Amino acid sequence: MPIYEYRCRECGHEFSRLVSMGMADEDIACPHCGAHAAERQISTFFGITGGSGSSGGSCGSGGGFT
Repeated sequence: MPIYEYRCRECGHEFSRLVSMGMADEDIACPHCGAHAAERQISTFFGITGGSGSSGGSCGSGGGFT
């Protein structure tokens, strides 16, 4: 199940929810105010890269795979 990001139209609270793909656009309640006014946001997740803040393409600074 994917994680979707939502924003409440009533209070502006942003939250994530693990939801099955078929239920992603269902009526989602805001955990902050309880309003059923959450709208799904475009995800800003682009993937995991380089470990702990590495901007290079190699794993030569420890923590890499051998």
